[in-house]
Amino acid sequence: MIDPALALYVHMPWCVRKCPYCDFNSHQLKSAAPDASYIDALIRDFDTELPRLKDRRIATVFFGGGTPSLFQPEDFNRLLHAVRQRIAFAEDAEITLEANPGTVERGRFAGYRDAGVNRVSLGAQTFAPRALAALARIHSADDTHRAVAELRTAGLDNFNLDLMYALPQQTFEEALEDVRVAIELEPAHISYYQLTLEPGTVFHARPPPLPDEEAAWRIQAAGQALLAKSGYAQYEVSAYARGGARCRHNLNYWRFGDYVGIGAGAHGKLSLELPQRVLRTTKPKQPRDYQEQSQAPAVGESSYVLPKDLPFEFMLNVLRLNEGFTGDDYRRRTGLELDSIAAQIAAAEGRGLLTSRGDGWYPSELGRRFLNDLLVSFLQ
Repeated sequence: MIDPALALYVHMPWCVRKCPYCDFNSHQLKSAAPDASYIDALIRDFDTELPRLKDRRIATVFFGGGTPSLFQPEDFNRLLHAVRQRIAFAEDAEITLEANPGTVERGRFAGYRDAGVNRVSLGAQTFAPRALAALARIHSADDTHRAVAELRTAGLDNFNLDLMYALPQQTFEEALEDVRVAIELEPAHISYYQLTLEPGTVFHARPPPLPDEEAAWRIQAAGQALLAKSGYAQYEVSAYARGGARCRHNLNYWRFGDYVGIGAGAHGKLSLELPQRVLRTTKPKQPRDYQEQSQAPAVGESSYVLPKDLPFEFMLNVLRLNEGFTGDDYRRRTGLELDSIAAQIAAAEGRGLLTSRGDGWYPSELGRRFLNDLLVSFLQ
């Protein structure tokens, strides 16, 4: 039986400036504020998805980018109102907004809260001025502190801080100081991840001097220890939360759940019938193309995942989780029987990359460190 719970991802593609490490679908804003007509395009896009969403309900919403906080609170209010008119929402739906500390005006978070946002992900990245300059961020450490104070004033205590490590010329102590400052701000959730040089980015074309692999591993391990000591439990490769504050939207991805993707460059995944009809959708990347296509009966492209590819796609997500997966998870999310991956599981256990627990398996410490090797073993 297909789970009726559904996530909604909304991509808002504009930024004040493109960061040199960013490989997301983001575009530099050429005006003072994004055109509100983009909200109309998002509503039309959602309407094209509706026929596939019968008997489903929205459990989480995530506004990602780009920089969604460039949009006004009334834009989010209008979009969420329109979506709620078309589909049921869970009573406790988690609604997350990504925000850049350098783009939030005083009082804006209260407006987002009134529009329906109940969780914020704040892109701090680092608190060191030299590192912020190296990453070409438009905000300062003071901006992050002010944004956190604004969140508290608005009653939005459920917020995440994004924090990066192994930054250009970053020392071990500088990296740990970032973690200490983040902990002092007492977010409910911290995303702690290594800077990587992604193809198509400025940093990939002109690599800055970064800590080597061994130094990055030492930073990661020490940072994780500090987070654990302060009550932030790791539950995914780069996600750490205090009690009850795990990101439900991202958990849905990692558990191979279903989600609708609307907006320029957004992706979606819907289980229409298991295992034969697992649909992947992709929307046009360029905002202008996207808005023009939103006038048509269908937006973007779609294709079905072949049943033979489902095991790898499932593992690509669930093996990011410390808790791993159970046999029931696998059957429920893919429609396949566990014997379809029994040989791969046994081989991964034999290599010390997977550990069994009851009716389930989770990545060992070795498996988490060499996650790509573990994932490749499930490729057909």
